[in-house]
Amino acid sequence: MRSSKSRSRGNKTRNRQSHGNNQNRVFDSSGPEGKVRGTPQQIIDKYNQLARDAQLSNDRVAVENFQQHAEHYTRMLADALREAEVKREQQETQNRERQQQRDAERVERQERDAARRDDAVNQAEDKQVDPASAPQPDMAPAKPADDNGLVETPESKPAPRKRTRKPKSNPVQQAEDTPDTPEAAE
Repeated sequence: MRSSKSRSRGNKTRNRQSHGNNQNRVFDSSGPEGKVRGTPQQIIDKYNQLARDAQLSNDRVAVENFQQHAEHYTRMLADALREAEVKREQQETQNRERQQQRDAERVERQERDAARRDDAVNQAEDKQVDPASAPQPDMAPAKPADDNGLVETPESKPAPRKRTRKPKSNPVQQAEDTPDTPEAAE
């Protein structure tokens, strides 16, 4: 009986996503001369080079084999390019639709704003308030009569009086100065 850990690890490997026919995907091709690794275009170039080499050595079977391998990857590349073109066209169609929707929304918003401005202008024309009947701002207070319009300078102001401190009184002396009897206080 297998543990649950091994089964959960196995599930992760089974859920891999397929990359599809991506023109930049790297493939491993097992051809007659060994493995060839690269993008479809690189593999096509490699098999075509191997076919030319086989032709120079007069090996017609190897030439045909390499050409078939190159043709296989040529078809894969064509499919990938076709899929990419379809995807690009779909993307462009979606972008055009989004742009048309944004343009329609912008026009609608501008029409609403224009209608609001027109309504505000119409309401303002209907009200036509007479400026004389509108509330007036408060007036600045009048100048006192004794003001001659001159600015006061520090020299024209009287000097401030200096405050002197009152000496602290001694509680013992204060008790001696205060009379004990109410008659003496009078």
